[in-house]
Amino acid sequence: MVGQTRNKLRGAASEPSHFLRSTQSRRRRRATGTGERELEEEPKEEVKRPELPMRTRRGNLPRGARKYSPRRIRNLKTQNCVPVEMVRRTDLLNDRFPFLSSLLELLWDKAQLLQRRQVSGKGTFGIAAFVAILHWVHLITLFENDRHFSHLSALEREMTFRTEMGLYYSYFKTIVEAPSFLQGLWMIMNDRLTEYPLVINTVKRFHLYPEVIIAFCYRTFVGIMNLFGLETKTCWNVTRIEPLNEVQSCEGLGDPACFYVGVIFILNGIMMGLFFMYGAYLSGTQLGGIITVLCYFFNHGEATRVMWTPPLRESFSYPFLVLQMYILTVILRTTNNSRRHFIALCLSNVAFMLPWQFAQFILFTQIASLFPMYIVGYIEPNKFQKIIHANMISVLLCFVFMFGNPMYLSSYYSSSLIITLVIILKRNKIQRFGVSELHFWVIQGSAWFFGTIILKFLTSKILGVSDHIRLSDLIAARILRYTDFDTLIYTCAPEFDFMEKATPVRYSKTLLLPTIVVITYFIFKKAFRDILCVLCANTYLRKQLLEHGEIIFHTLQLFAFTPLAILIMRLKLFLTPHMCVMASLICSRRLFGWLFCRLRFMPLILSLVTVMSIQGYANLHNQWSIIGEFNNLPQEELIQWIKYNTRPDAVFAGAMPTMASVKLSTLHPIVNHPHYEDADLRARTKIVYSAYSRKSAKEVRDKLVELHVNYYILEEAWCVVRTKPGCSMLEIWDVEDPSNSANPPLCSILLKDARPYFTTVFQNSMYRVLKVN
Repeated sequence: MVGQTRNKLRGAASEPSHFLRSTQSRRRRRATGTGERELEEEPKEEVKRPELPMRTRRGNLPRGARKYSPRRIRNLKTQNCVPVEMVRRTDLLNDRFPFLSSLLELLWDKAQLLQRRQVSGKGTFGIAAFVAILHWVHLITLFENDRHFSHLSALEREMTFRTEMGLYYSYFKTIVEAPSFLQGLWMIMNDRLTEYPLVINTVKRFHLYPEVIIAFCYRTFVGIMNLFGLETKTCWNVTRIEPLNEVQSCEGLGDPACFYVGVIFILNGIMMGLFFMYGAYLSGTQLGGIITVLCYFFNHGEATRVMWTPPLRESFSYPFLVLQMYILTVILRTTNNSRRHFIALCLSNVAFMLPWQFAQFILFTQIASLFPMYIVGYIEPNKFQKIIHANMISVLLCFVFMFGNPMYLSSYYSSSLIITLVIILKRNKIQRFGVSELHFWVIQGSAWFFGTIILKFLTSKILGVSDHIRLSDLIAARILRYTDFDTLIYTCAPEFDFMEKATPVRYSKTLLLPTIVVITYFIFKKAFRDILCVLCANTYLRKQLLEHGEIIFHTLQLFAFTPLAILIMRLKLFLTPHMCVMASLICSRRLFGWLFCRLRFMPLILSLVTVMSIQGYANLHNQWSIIGEFNNLPQEELIQWIKYNTRPDAVFAGAMPTMASVKLSTLHPIVNHPHYEDADLRARTKIVYSAYSRKSAKEVRDKLVELHVNYYILEEAWCVVRTKPGCSMLEIWDVEDPSNSANPPLCSILLKDARPYFTTVFQNSMYRVLKVN
């Protein structure tokens, strides 16, 4: 049910003018998608904020130059409305740091108790619930401040979901708007709009189980509320500045977009509670869990981007990796594991892999971290075999749930599981040859490494999935400096670029990196001594290794995440939170018990937290100061023109980010989209992007006709702008098609006169729609 309708007016012209954000100071919300081939980067330096929370921002070409309009305010003219005065924010020193002082005093009073308290009982769950709610509030606040999401119309909310985010949300919208849930599910499993005229199962191709589950919950929630006659949303009339017309904006869980992002933020809020329990269990004290949470908040911009890009697959998948690693830590530490531990491990693996195609590679790094521990003796062979069995069952379950998707059986992850199990079963036969301990390790390690690679390529060839781009392929291309059209489309995107040089500096300012270096040094020193003792064949010391298995695992996992994050900046998602978890070990008596006996360690820890808080609160203040409102008039004009001036079955082609918005908001068929992993889709996209090459107009027109394209959306910025040297579309095409490198750019020709092969039927400041003749 919908509540009463009220007016909501934009700020008057007399209000302060737009303030432009610098590209180094704020995260961008690309509106037009011009040149956008990936997602945004994090905000960096602090910019002083004006008194009134009305700020504009400009995009970072070539993804577009969307401006933020003054924030909309509700002009409540009804009798029962009370005017709300705007409250100025006080200075940081007078507003934030008193809270910091209170927090430090509280930590000082409770630190000894937390250090001694065991990780169990109502207290731990109470703190976990508190930090979960705190993170949830933090996320929704950042998201609302950034876009003024509550005041946007339904179309504007859809336009905020850029690139593949819009593609994923379109399937949620399809199920929600279908006559029934099952009919909506059938529609997305037999989709003809996404890769016209092909019929594809989008649940299988795009890992859409999150959208299916959330859509089911939404329909159930709205149905129950309607049954009892309860309102689920309140709608407002929004009068916008000329020439924009009046639109409607709705708030509440009854609005599909609000419900969708709300579930995502709740899930990631719960994740923070898991992080507290994870850090507390790993360190053995609740204080360790608090340090994990503080490190995560202080490095929030480096740890996640869910508040800027909620619909991405990682937003659904990563919280289950945290749960999975927590369960695995319990298994490694516990001597006698029950069956429920391994069942929980299996189910968390499934929940992590189903929403995200890259999840398998992360689990492969986990197996690569566990196998050396098994060789040396940090894991009992029987326990390790059960872990492998749980992982293999989870792969088979995902294979079934994803309708026989062969990528689950042809990955490095599945190949490593098979090879590992073979080595475990053949271990005794290898030992019969009487080789030394060191030679035995080398034999097993070599067999695992080469066996995994060979089996992976054999399964890929047998199952016919060698043409899919995986994360491992991008890493190999990065290391080997291999470039072609497909790899450049990925690696030219900032999120797939190398880690920024400023990232380690930001880690150091919050003392996260120095803390991890100190912890890793002592762990490495202890492990080195353990290995020397094992080589001496001391049976008693072999048993002692089992007591520190989980610490060694987290160290090896850190060594795996570090090069991945350096090679691909996007993978900071795994490195930064893992560093935060390992920072809890600074409170571990098992690791630093010898130091606890020599000095007053608690003042040292509180001093560390105090220094962390200085830069940490500055980072948080930078995030809190981001105030803007989404506004993308050129794309709105384009979408409205398509809705009212083309047939419902008219087929469109263009840049991948724009196609996702066209499919979401107009429901017109498209031939290409941002989900670039599939080989056939890459071939289609290459044909579509040939409009930005040096090929002839006739050749491009003929190829588009073969794809049944009726309209082509040309974006001028894609013709001229590049994100970095060698990354403009024209430069990428010169690498791919050197035979035409002497010809003039086709894009500039089409912008001057598209005839006779195309006809310009729509044009604004960003887009041109060319009718394919």
